[in-house]
Amino acid sequence: MIDIEDLHKRFNSKVVLAGLSLTIEHGETMVVIGGSGTGKSVLLKHVIGLMKPDQGRVLVEGLEVGGLDEARLTELRKKFGMLFQGSALFDSLSVWENVGFWMTQHTKLSPREIREAARDKLALVGLKGVEDLMPAELSGGMKKRVGLARAIAHDPEIMLYDEPTTGLDPIMADVINELIVRLKEQLKVTSIAITHDMTSAYKIADRIAMLYQGRILEVGTPDEIRGSASPVVRQFISGSAEGPIAVM
Repeated sequence: MIDIEDLHKRFNSKVVLAGLSLTIEHGETMVVIGGSGTGKSVLLKHVIGLMKPDQGRVLVEGLEVGGLDEARLTELRKKFGMLFQGSALFDSLSVWENVGFWMTQHTKLSPREIREAARDKLALVGLKGVEDLMPAELSGGMKKRVGLARAIAHDPEIMLYDEPTTGLDPIMADVINELIVRLKEQLKVTSIAITHDMTSAYKIADRIAMLYQGRILEVGTPDEIRGSASPVVRQFISGSAEGPIAVM
């Protein structure tokens, strides 16, 4: 579904990606773990075409993302849904208008039809009767779920999750994890999630990839990552201050 080949990206003198390669199979959830500032979000931006690599390429169903013109890139992006770290809701729009934003922009559905579709997607993420609320009236967990409903509003083939549990208490984080697993089963989507939350990674992943010093250090199932012999992986998953990963 997605092939990332020898990806390089630097910002001035700072090297962020240094030959990153990774393959995401059709229908799987790949979780990329790594510390803050290691390039996880930069990787997602390359996958969806918001950034172009200095070297290497990203292929989505055989199409090289960095080589597409704006019109073809726009068409490709219609395959994607994205849950942003901060939910990224539009403050001036109601919940249903947020969820239905893609439909407003890309379909000829009436406002009433969009509202009904938005209500159906909200029900999928466990929210009912909130269509007319404003984002300021929502809790952090509700905002995440509204953001998730918006991400799946157009039935995407690929989902991108940017730190889906950041800022949530453990119970609400588990609610989001359960939703991600259930939506994968219901919608049959291919997903990439980036996180430093190992509880979330173990729960939602088919495979986990460790990003370190601009490259993928190791890829494996949750059980394989738990049993990794790599000192870097073991330090990260245990959350230890002792080890090869420098504490900044």
